[in-house]
Amino acid sequence: MIGSLFPEAQPLAGFAGGLMIGLAAAIMLLGLGRIAGVSGLAARAIGLSDGGPSRTVAVAFIVGLPLGALLMAFVQGGVAAQFPSVPIIVMAGLLVGYGTRLGSGCTSGHGVCGLSRLSRRSLVATALFMGSGFATVACLRAGGLI
Repeated sequence: MIGSLFPEAQPLAGFAGGLMIGLAAAIMLLGLGRIAGVSGLAARAIGLSDGGPSRTVAVAFIVGLPLGALLMAFVQGGVAAQFPSVPIIVMAGLLVGYGTRLGSGCTSGHGVCGLSRLSRRSLVATALFMGSGFATVACLRAGGLI
């Protein structure tokens, strides 16, 4: 990451990333009148949802996410990543997907777009998923897993 190449740039890199996420959400809302929730866009892109922007817009948005990450990895000379076992990744993905459906949205829809619109439902959803994340990290650290 830029922060790993230039440690003094970490706050600036985080700020720039936040601005880009906010800009993408604003463009989606102002340009199409739709929330930039990644889970809803992913469902639309693979044909599981009829609502939202056109399928072309949804596919472009979803394809742009990993392409942006690949571009940054290329620019920075690679990104070091460490993953747990494949079964843990699959289980984590299934739990996140279930939580996303249960909460009627994902972190981008609730945490970025919903909070900026002062949605009470998004405030509760964000508090719950952030609290769950904090508790998970605390448990994993206490168990020596991270």
